[in-house]
Amino acid sequence: MPRTFLFNYIIPTALGFVGGALAVHYFAQTPKKRITVDILSAASKQKWKGRSILSVKDISREDLDELFEVADQMDEIVQKQGTCDLCSDSVLTAIFYEPSTRTRCSFEAAFQRLGGKVVSIADARSQSSVKKGETIEDTIRCLQTYSDVIAMRHPQKGSAKQAASVADVPILNGGDGPGEHPTQALLDCYTIYRHCGEVDGKTITLVGDLKYGRTVHSLAVLLTRFKDVTINCVSPPSLAMPDEFLEFVGKFPGITIKEYTTLDTVLPSSDVVYMTRIQKERFPNVEDYEKVNGYFILCKKTIDDHGKKGMKIMHPLPRVNEIATDVDDLEEAVYFDEMRCGMLIRMALFCCVLGKC
Repeated sequence: MPRTFLFNYIIPTALGFVGGALAVHYFAQTPKKRITVDILSAASKQKWKGRSILSVKDISREDLDELFEVADQMDEIVQKQGTCDLCSDSVLTAIFYEPSTRTRCSFEAAFQRLGGKVVSIADARSQSSVKKGETIEDTIRCLQTYSDVIAMRHPQKGSAKQAASVADVPILNGGDGPGEHPTQALLDCYTIYRHCGEVDGKTITLVGDLKYGRTVHSLAVLLTRFKDVTINCVSPPSLAMPDEFLEFVGKFPGITIKEYTTLDTVLPSSDVVYMTRIQKERFPNVEDYEKVNGYFILCKKTIDDHGKKGMKIMHPLPRVNEIATDVDDLEEAVYFDEMRCGMLIRMALFCCVLGKC
């Protein structure tokens, strides 16, 4: 073998392999720097640790400010390194009795970003002992023996409170039928805060199925924690916001809530337009659904003609036809980033209820 070939090719290549192997061994043996998040005061840590999140009525303005601060910290962690080990010693059980893409994946991704382990039951009605007649209470008593926290969705209103009544670990309500969806409302307010700078003083327009939509019920209630907020409720007459929510929200000084049946009249004054789909699965019969399907459709032309400058468009998703696809690439459309905000706020919730911040 020529000496020039040996020195120019064979030896450098061999040294490269050895160096690479040593580098892999070094980094594999070197522990990652442990992340710590020390944001909450001692009193706030005590308030949050072990707490279930069942209803937005239990959330104060102080809670919101703390959650937003922790969520901002979560954003920094995700952007800098993707994951961390804050919850590496913890297990989440996600039990969903209804189909879900965003909420279930958001809970699970949030916990995995924190280094935690996840037990996932995606279709509890057909893939668990519920099919054999097991009660919610017994299911939760069993699951909590494996878990440090439980995220749950169920079609029955009040089911999350039912679960929490027997639980020794925090229960996070991922939606209880036509009742509430508190973590959705939290992520919605966080999205408004991120994209509008603040929630105080804003005009929020809720559009679509306001009768059955648990997301708008929870959001309307949570908005009462802010100052000088105007809530426009825009819906077909048959899907109007229930009186109980109108009356509850209307009691708060500085909060204005109004009802409309047309969208164009409120767009010029809206800082946020929160579109929702007409929920076919909530209707007692198909005929009633067909009467209101496609009642409101927001498109680029409508926004150009009537929208307030800087207006943001949100949607809890999935959408059907209520937002045209020509809106997706507009600066006003933030509904896909809304999903990312959901992961961040759920990371913050896990850190708070498990005493990690």
